[in-house]
This record gives sequence, C-alpha cells and structure tokens, in this order.
Amino acid sequence: MPNPPRPFDGLKVLDCASYIAGPAAATMLSDFGADVVKIEPPSGDPLRTMYRLPGTPPAERNYPWELDSRDKRSLVLDLKQPEGQAVLHRLAAQADVLITNLPLAVRRRLALDHHTLLPLNPRLIYASLTAYGESGPEAEKAGFDVTAYWARSGLMDMVRADQSAAPSRPVAGMGDHPSAVTLFAAITTALYQRERTGRGGLVGTSLLANGLWSNSVQVQAHMSGVTYPPRLPRERAPNALNNIYRCGDSRWLNLIVLNEARQWAALLQVLGYADLADDERFATSEVRQAHSAQLVRLFDRRFAEHDLAHWRPLLDAAGITFGLIGTLADIPDDAQMRHAGALVPSAHGPGWTVANPVYLDGVPQRPPGAAPALGQHSAAVLRDAGYEPAQIAQLITRGVVLAATGSNADPNP
Repeated sequence: MPNPPRPFDGLKVLDCASYIAGPAAATMLSDFGADVVKIEPPSGDPLRTMYRLPGTPPAERNYPWELDSRDKRSLVLDLKQPEGQAVLHRLAAQADVLITNLPLAVRRRLALDHHTLLPLNPRLIYASLTAYGESGPEAEKAGFDVTAYWARSGLMDMVRADQSAAPSRPVAGMGDHPSAVTLFAAITTALYQRERTGRGGLVGTSLLANGLWSNSVQVQAHMSGVTYPPRLPRERAPNALNNIYRCGDSRWLNLIVLNEARQWAALLQVLGYADLADDERFATSEVRQAHSAQLVRLFDRRFAEHDLAHWRPLLDAAGITFGLIGTLADIPDDAQMRHAGALVPSAHGPGWTVANPVYLDGVPQRPPGAAPALGQHSAAVLRDAGYEPAQIAQLITRGVVLAATGSNADPNP
C-alpha cells in the first residue's frame, strides 16, 4: 500500500542556515514531505560540531545533527567563489523556499540576500531568521538564543529562582526550537498566500521577537503600569497553592491550584489536613495568601513524608492540577509522550527521537531518517538542477563543490 500523501510532498527547500533555529524549521518542512537540500560551506555547517563544544558532555553520537538535519540532502558549495554563487542562484530559481539565518552582511557578501534571489524566482519564499530583526540600529548584530531570546527579552532575569539568585541560564536550543516553529508558521502562511497570489516574497522572524512573545504577559503588564515584585524564594511564595514541593524521594512536583473554591477542600483531604478547612488562617483565598509561608511549611512537611509515586495517583484521583517535574531520565520511558507522538521511533538514532510539535489528523509525518554526511548528495542535487556530468566534475575539480567520498559517495557521480 503506498504511503499517504504529505502536505509538502514535492516542495523544494534550500536550507542555507546554521546552528539550530533555521535548520530546525527546515526539518519540520521535511517531516511533512519536503525535499530539503542542506547547503553547507566546505568546512560543513557548524551544527555538525556543536556536540563537541566546550562544556558539552562527551558523546559518541552527533545528537544535535541527527535531530535537526534528519532526512536532508547535503550539498557542499563554496559561496565565496562566483561559480558557487551561480550554482546557488540556479537552485534558488527552481526552489519553493529558501531558509537562512546568516548575518545580513554575510548574506550580501555571498549573494545570498533576498534582494539578489527574489528577482530570480517570483514564487520563491525567502525565509529569514535574524537575531534582532531586519532593520534598526542592531539589525546587523549577531546573536544566539541565549543573548537575543533569553537575555534581551527579560526572560533570563524573570525566571531566576528568587531575587537573590543570579539570572538563570537556559539549556541548549531552549529558545531556538520555539523560534523554529515561528519560522515554520511564517513559511506555511507564505505558502498559503502564494496559492492565492502566485507570488512568494520575504518572510521571517527574529530571536528577539520570539523572546518578547514568550515573555509577553510580563512585558505587557510592565507597559501597562503594572509592577511585578521581585521573585521570592519558594519558601516565601506569595501563593502556596502555586508552588513546587519536594517529595520524600527528593522528586519535585509543581502544584497549580487555580480553582480554589473547588479544589482547596480536595487538596486538604489528600494531604490529610482536613482540619485546616476550619483554620481561620486559611479560610479564604485572601487570608491563605497572607499566611502563605505557614502553609508552605505545612505542605513541605506533608509532601516529604511520601515518595512521588505515592502522591501522583492521589492527586490525580482528587482532580488536583499538578505537574511532575520531570528529569531527562524520565523521558525515554514516558508512555504519554509516546502515545501522544511527541517521541517517535527512529531507525537512525538511539531508538527514539523527538518529533516536531505540529499535528495534522490523518497525516503521518515522515519516519525520522538519517542526517546526511558532508557533501553526501552534492552530485545528485546538481543533477536534479540540470547540470551535466562533465559540469559537475568540473565544479568538483575547481573546489566549488565538495562531494563525499568512501561509503558516503554518490554511486552515480
């Protein structure tokens, strides 16, 4: 039985991006059927070596590359040479989407800017990801998610444990992958618009804009004259019903009781504190907040009496909203993540991998495949673009194109 069609079957995408957010958006298109050509410099996309950066744990597998480059075809192209730029322009003239997050000045230097490419193909969607936006005094400034998304937006300051703690550092890709979803949304919106108008154009987003969007509730509050007080230590949280608690096995859970009228009494029953229902210190939401520190101490004492496995079914049965504070060790065996399709089997990795978060009912995503070796598909991509074997050989000889050798070589160069 043939595989069911996917939304982007036949879509031609050029991934001229580096590191995480841009390539991850291309991966999402590939997951839904697009043919993604990864255009890399002769030294390769720096994402290939990210897993060896200082501070990262020793690893046998190139896990970032496998995650964000799955099912792509690699073309190594030296865009510093005019012949390399000519190849890119030929590919762009035939493509549907081009994604890049290179700095604006680098794009101009490599003839990869939208002013150069869009006139070659009026249907091309040029998807641009920048650190700080397409215009303004810092448009040319380079940045990563940790600087533009987290630090500049106020998130790094606001998610610190408490006012006395240092600003919190994010983990790798924590702002890049959400920004990739935004870029994917911009591209799909542009594809819909192209169906109506027949024309492509420049679309994009920035790490800065995504960071602000993530922090928008607090940002809008501040711009509306609302002052958020400095975050207090969890022991003095302003609302004991919206706080984290450590269980007897040192596992943590996050209690979120917003409907206090319905859930307060049920929570007390679960915790064995039914007598507190008549305690004047905790009789209403307002006085509970006034005595929050006392309530936190009571909850701390009770949660510490049993392991997390004891509390989870009791809280669930009582309809109390809470969240397990998971660890990386929990995730591979998380049955809900597998059933929900957030984790999917992979034949070219450690057995399971992370799916992109977009779900279309009845439309299966492409099963995660291998990420390409450097230059693995160079000759094949050029053949698809109409280059003759002699022309391909000449480009390889001149160092304009690099083709893989050995076991990763194209069998039909």
